[in-house]
Amino acid sequence: MKLLRTIQLDASDSFIFERPAEPGEWAVSGAFAFGRSDPANLQGKARTGFRAGFLGLTSLGRSTLAQIVEASEADRRGAVEMLANQLVTHFGAPDHATARFAADEEIDFATSLCGHSSGTLVAVTRRIENGAIREEFRTLRPREGVGHARAFEFLEVVGEESALDEHLDLAGLRGAHG
Repeated sequence: MKLLRTIQLDASDSFIFERPAEPGEWAVSGAFAFGRSDPANLQGKARTGFRAGFLGLTSLGRSTLAQIVEASEADRRGAVEMLANQLVTHFGAPDHATARFAADEEIDFATSLCGHSSGTLVAVTRRIENGAIREEFRTLRPREGVGHARAFEFLEVVGEESALDEHLDLAGLRGAHG
């Protein structure tokens, strides 16, 4: 079985989310966390969390990316129990049985996103459409023999090997225009 874990390729999550998730937490989409508010009225970091953040189950922080990982049935049960506890404590679930049922469904949904090989990264994009929250997921795979890169790293563009090397002289431009 496979589940999602939060991952940080660089420190950007700590700048863009109100509360960043810790790397390695079990993760779910977490759209339910916006059920009590009007996402259209969110501003700043809260809006960024709505638009593009997975929910880490331990911290209730957000992560831009989640990674598909191998998991045991015990891991799944632990994730369900952790989420159920969070639903009672922080999201107003009326009792633990109701929370466990909702958590089980949320973990099932997260598992349904794990139809790719372990190590694959998953990103989410959310929006409001006709009064409902809509989510789209995309996967990012590392190149063969290469681990995950930092989130903001310049890579060679395939098919542009013959492009001329360009050198931009910023000091020279300043002198010419200043």
